[in-house]
Amino acid sequence: MEFNHVTVIYEENIAILTLDSPPANALSSAMITELRTMLKQFQDDSNVHAIILTGAGKFFAAGANIKEFVPAMGNYQKGIDMSKAGQDLCNELEFMTKPVIAAINGPALGGGLEVAMGCHFRIASEKATIGLPEVKLGLVPSFGGTQRLSRITSVATALELILTGKHIDGDKALELGIVQAKVSSDELMSTAKTIARSFIEGNSMQSITRAVESVVQGAQKSFSDGLQREKEIFGELFLTEDAKEGVQAFVEKRKPDFRHQ
Repeated sequence: MEFNHVTVIYEENIAILTLDSPPANALSSAMITELRTMLKQFQDDSNVHAIILTGAGKFFAAGANIKEFVPAMGNYQKGIDMSKAGQDLCNELEFMTKPVIAAINGPALGGGLEVAMGCHFRIASEKATIGLPEVKLGLVPSFGGTQRLSRITSVATALELILTGKHIDGDKALELGIVQAKVSSDELMSTAKTIARSFIEGNSMQSITRAVESVVQGAQKSFSDGLQREKEIFGELFLTEDAKEGVQAFVEKRKPDFRHQ
């Protein structure tokens, strides 16, 4: 498949996926398809241990490509289909079993913020602004924003941001817990890489992927069902070579030699 709206570079075990559709990295249907294709490749690639998602130029992503909405107006099913494509993308980001970090380099608005919220960890630069301005178009967030924002913050905060459509800066986003860190633009990518390495270096990908699964998927289950899956994952790890090596290394007071098996 030819990619025209995203670019990818690899730095050791980290894949850096960049939204690259000037001038504002609008989330067109073509870009969404390319992103979903790349996520599938990353999930299947044993050499990729973590993913960083960012934007080219001045924007992270300005939102959906509104021009694609015009011919669809008046068609209920097309509205459903557009929403589903965006929700599927954000769900696939969230349910990746490898850590996904959003490095928000500029405005992340509408669908752009919804994509960032699908990632496991979010870092904002001082040039970042975020918001869900869909009400100003007579619409609502439809890539999962009404659900994820209320879970990340609170129902009241989500309603305030969605009903006003206002933009907030990185400091406010950090205060509300929408992002986990705020740094200068010059430090954004180096910080994202440092965080990615802190997750994966010296650790077994067998345990990393299952930890992500347990936390993310458990959040969608009842507490008791989440505990049940946690027990199952713990038992499954007892069958892995990495767990055997990790436990033996601890007993022998040496550094483990994980083979991710």
